[in-house]
Amino acid sequence: MGRSVAVWAVSTLTMLVLAGILPDFRLRSADGDSATDIAVTAAFGAGAFGVLSAVVWPLLVRLLLLVPALVLGLLVFFLNGALLLLALRLDPGERGTAAPETAVVVAAVMSAVASATGAALAVRDDDAYRRRLYRLSDRRRRRSGPPCPASPGTVFLQLDGVGHDVLLDAVGKGLMPTVARWLDIGDGGRPTHRLIPWRTDWSSQTGASQLGILHGSNHDVPAFRWYEKDTREVVVCNRPSSAADLQRRAVGYAGHGGLLAVDGASRGNLFSGGAEQQALVLSVAGRRSRENRSRAGYFAYFSDPANAVRTALSFVAEVSREIGQSTRARLAKQRPRVSRGGLYPLVRAFATVVERDVVVAAVTGDMLAGRTAVFADLVAYDEVAHHSGPASRDAQKVLERLDRSLALIEKVAEHAPRPYRIVVLSDHGQSPGETFRSRYGLTLGDLVRAGCGLPVPRRAERTRSGAEARAAVRAALRIPVEEHGEQHRPTRRSEPIVLASGNLGLVSFPDVTHRMSKEEIDARHPALLPTLANHPGIGFLLVRSEKHGGVVLGAYGAEIPLADLDDNPGPLAAFGPGAADAVRRTHSFPHAADIMVNSFYDPADGEVLAFEEQIGSHGGLGGAQGKPFLLSPLAFSPPVAEGEELVGAEHVHRVLRRWMRESDGPQVPLQSSEERAA
Repeated sequence: MGRSVAVWAVSTLTMLVLAGILPDFRLRSADGDSATDIAVTAAFGAGAFGVLSAVVWPLLVRLLLLVPALVLGLLVFFLNGALLLLALRLDPGERGTAAPETAVVVAAVMSAVASATGAALAVRDDDAYRRRLYRLSDRRRRRSGPPCPASPGTVFLQLDGVGHDVLLDAVGKGLMPTVARWLDIGDGGRPTHRLIPWRTDWSSQTGASQLGILHGSNHDVPAFRWYEKDTREVVVCNRPSSAADLQRRAVGYAGHGGLLAVDGASRGNLFSGGAEQQALVLSVAGRRSRENRSRAGYFAYFSDPANAVRTALSFVAEVSREIGQSTRARLAKQRPRVSRGGLYPLVRAFATVVERDVVVAAVTGDMLAGRTAVFADLVAYDEVAHHSGPASRDAQKVLERLDRSLALIEKVAEHAPRPYRIVVLSDHGQSPGETFRSRYGLTLGDLVRAGCGLPVPRRAERTRSGAEARAAVRAALRIPVEEHGEQHRPTRRSEPIVLASGNLGLVSFPDVTHRMSKEEIDARHPALLPTLANHPGIGFLLVRSEKHGGVVLGAYGAEIPLADLDDNPGPLAAFGPGAADAVRRTHSFPHAADIMVNSFYDPADGEVLAFEEQIGSHGGLGGAQGKPFLLSPLAFSPPVAEGEELVGAEHVHRVLRRWMRESDGPQVPLQSSEERAA
């Protein structure tokens, strides 16, 4: 009661101050009123606004649940202003007036001040804070069913794109004190968690990794985007319809519903993991009949107008921060650098502010409701590192804020109705390096077109690399190398489809219904494979072979059958252990491209060449992108035996399921002796 009165008093004072500052906001009539009348008007208006915000606001937001999330965030301010105008109208003396645009500003400031005041009082009174959390948890439990079991629940927090070495570096620099305390780095206490790296599949990206982690299978996911000849469609992992289809396939391959199939919650992920409680899940957004559920997290967050105000202010600050950082990088002529204009500042702010705030709030609600398993993805670092670089100051600042989110979730766990174990993991890392286009002046698509004897854009023709490509084509076709000689033009056929996933490229010929063999490609385009394999920006190629089943091609005519890679890795030697197994596995996928292209990789500096416009990339083999981390409580058994490696997202899935069984969590039936061994 005392805290409510204090918030009311502060809101009244805020309204009085705003009335004195803003010319279009008055708390007296045209005839004038005494100071007492003005104060009474402010007190009545502040009280009415508080009651309307508590009672009417959740109903308004629920009615707008079908509105897109970003639009809902903007409508919050106008609706909040409308509530303030209504509160002033309720005053019997009708002494308060405000212009509509001013009401929006006043309502936003009052919501922010009221929220900050309530939070400050709660923090100062830990018992009150604890009681508030218990009331929330009791309310959620009454809505959700029977009481919580005493066994521990598990929260899985995915820090998208954070590599193992990046995490350790951030901890060493003091950027992530929460993680440092868990690992007992520099505190002299006792560690509560263990940290190990794990190795991704060839497709080192969220679609393949998260599908394997949540559903136990990422079979036939060769990249982030690829062309499927049987359906004549391009599959993109972050497209809702594609995500829904990939999840359906994974359930069929794995033979069970997913990691979160029993009393689970999925927040901010590409896939549901079989969870009944879902919010901001892309695969669910692809099913219209269940679209409401994918936006339920936004309702839970925006039902408090103060949340929208706080997030909006942070959103504006993040947009300004990005514009300032990109301007400094451009003026300093930093290299490597990619364009960060257009809508990117808004995209970055959404990923680093809105998505983070909504997902953390959803996880907090799940813990207070006593859910058994929660899996949430925080994408902020991945988005910034793509454009600023994995080790940039911009990306490090994001890691600091993510650590604060971990600390908040840890704090909430202390007041949850059941104990919680917090597991933090990443789905992949990121490898630095300039783009293929910035180094050579042409894209992978340009290089493929040159190898096919097709015309390339003029900008590519004029580069040194373009000249080298033309020379390689002529050499392969045994045509004299002359700049102005007769050009070879093949019979007109369907042009190849060239797609990129970080430093992994995929070339498909859509007019051929099956996966083409090396022999078929050579017969149609004799210069293509030599042009690609001998280019300095290409590390290796994978193609089907009628003679060997599959071969890896490299520079200077290297051609290694897949069966011989263990004894003779050839061009895979630079990519380290496990590369051969990853390539062989992808070769077995039904939808592997006609030509799988991996960029050059320099082990000395860990750099790759992205086929997309990213200076921090992932999606193929080479460097830190294939080395994410798994940070787990010591209460769980070790992920793998000493001396063994944790390899592949499907292996991570089996480890997480084992840990849930150790906590007497959801019992997902084992499918194989391999899983029992894990």
